[in-house]
Amino acid sequence: MSNITITLPDGNSRNYPTGTTGMDVAKDISSSLAKKAISCSINGEHSDLSCEIKGNVNFAIHTMQDDVQALELIRHDCAHIMARAVQELWPDVQVTIGPVIKNGWYYDFDRTEPFTPEDLTIIEKKMREIINLKDPVRREVWERERAIQYYKNNNEPYKVELIESIPGDEDLSMYWHGYWQDLCRGPHLVHTAQIPGDSFKLMSVAGAYWRGDSDKAMLQRIYGVAFKNKNDLKAHLTMLEEAALRDHRKLGREMDLFHMQEEAPGQIFWHPNGWRIYTSLQDYMRRMQDKNGYVEVNTPQVLDRKLWEASGHWEKYQENMFIVEVDEEHAREKAVNALKPMNCPCHVQIFNQGLKSYRDLPLRMAEFGSCNRYEPSGALHGIMRVRGFTQDDGHIFCTESQVEPETKTYINFLSNVYRDLGFDKFKVKFSDRPEKRSGSNEVWDKAEKALLSATRAAGIEPEMNSGEGAFYGPKLEFVLTDAIGRDWQCGTHQVDFVLPERLDASYVGQDGNKQRPVMLHRATLGSFERFIGILIESHAGKLPFWLAPRQVVVASIISDSNNYAVEKVAMLNAVGIRAEVDIRNEKINYKVREHSLGKVPIILAVGAREVQENTVTVRRLGQKQTEVQTFDDVIKELRLQATPPDMRA
Repeated sequence: MSNITITLPDGNSRNYPTGTTGMDVAKDISSSLAKKAISCSINGEHSDLSCEIKGNVNFAIHTMQDDVQALELIRHDCAHIMARAVQELWPDVQVTIGPVIKNGWYYDFDRTEPFTPEDLTIIEKKMREIINLKDPVRREVWERERAIQYYKNNNEPYKVELIESIPGDEDLSMYWHGYWQDLCRGPHLVHTAQIPGDSFKLMSVAGAYWRGDSDKAMLQRIYGVAFKNKNDLKAHLTMLEEAALRDHRKLGREMDLFHMQEEAPGQIFWHPNGWRIYTSLQDYMRRMQDKNGYVEVNTPQVLDRKLWEASGHWEKYQENMFIVEVDEEHAREKAVNALKPMNCPCHVQIFNQGLKSYRDLPLRMAEFGSCNRYEPSGALHGIMRVRGFTQDDGHIFCTESQVEPETKTYINFLSNVYRDLGFDKFKVKFSDRPEKRSGSNEVWDKAEKALLSATRAAGIEPEMNSGEGAFYGPKLEFVLTDAIGRDWQCGTHQVDFVLPERLDASYVGQDGNKQRPVMLHRATLGSFERFIGILIESHAGKLPFWLAPRQVVVASIISDSNNYAVEKVAMLNAVGIRAEVDIRNEKINYKVREHSLGKVPIILAVGAREVQENTVTVRRLGQKQTEVQTFDDVIKELRLQATPPDMRA
């Protein structure tokens, strides 16, 4: 038997017979390591400890201290154990697939009766019983015919269909937990008891079409979450509770910001309060762009398919576009147009008007562009995921030598905006060429090198996000972290050598010859709709004072103070503070509760004493105690808070 050499993470090498398993290596290193081992990596590929090593490799052992591998295995094995538990409880249920997702897993079942919340509790109990059995996990490689026959014999048609969809040259790995078996690529833990029994929870049941096809059977999908220990699980559940309280859809109703309805799926009806937030944010962005040398433009929403074909969107993005066919008068055939899903080709059209020189570059062009993209109805989520939205879109036309300084300038601009809006920190991801793209490899090499170099020049080492670039160029993704630790991808910055070529954009260089500009695509907020949703949830509706749609309510305690209340509201409005009066014949506690629910930052209560002393009783949102202040002091304080951050001295 020939020998193989494995190289450990510390650089040391060891020799073993061909066919040695990962567990054999762990035992050889130390018995204590073998007890703690959960999996291994062979040439960087995560594998079971039972897998045989068949050549010289780089090798690493993983334990529960390795978060990435440990969580993948815990969640993957939980999916299998849940499916086993379901079939032990209800033997007639058919199993389908159960992948790992963020924070947990799901598994789809074909069952006549719907699962209930009580069923989830029963399943959890059965899962813990299975975990305590400490059943070893075993992997076998089967021939296709054998596997198909096995599932036919066990009345598992979904598994048969899955096998038939797998390419014929791939091994079929069968995993066993005790007597129970599933078709799976792996990897998995050594035995079931390696799963912490107090660190998982079944969360919900939802409907899901088999393989995402609405023409196929509707299945029941059970979602679960799992972590390394009960404290991490508790922290996650607490975060979910907090997130539910912060849900922008709930707060949107309470604050009377917007609504959505069936007749306009994925479209927003903005109410006065919500539109106030929108326009305040837009005004702020307009001022910031003006200060940073942008020229603002506006472009059509419906354009002929010819432009989309020329830009490449018709080929690469058509499934996400709304197509509009029009019977033009005297035309032989219908005109085919599309609602714009993005503004880039339109901005090139403006650039192409008139002769441009190198002296005109960089040209920073911005638009609050209304866009429409088709999103499946199941993907729509309040104002976070919609079909109609407005981008704070911008395109910088520049020379190759300007890519680096313009990227650095933009990152500084974006940082200032995020800071003003309450986000001091953000992560940056670098997304390189996708499988479906335009442009040659040489062009992509140049674009990726330019963007990565520019990002590093700005003092940022980005996370790599392979294959997630736009079809026309690589991009940076700016990811914000909100008040409860959730990440939100918002801003983008992309380098594009392709679109200027496709749409014949050019400028006259220093040598007098025509040259192609580089096009930098950037969006800071992303879309106003989504960013407002993020702001609402991050602040739990308690928006910064300058953004709050309703800033102050002056509420009378007695009817004799009504005129005083009206007078003070007029004075507040006169200095740019959004104030309203509440002189209804209701108790002051009722008024306070109602306006607090609407997330009004400041409530000024006025009664006989306040009228006599020219004071107000100040109640700040989220605080139980009140404070009596002179009206002059209050107006001075609130006037400063109402000033947008970019306009403060």
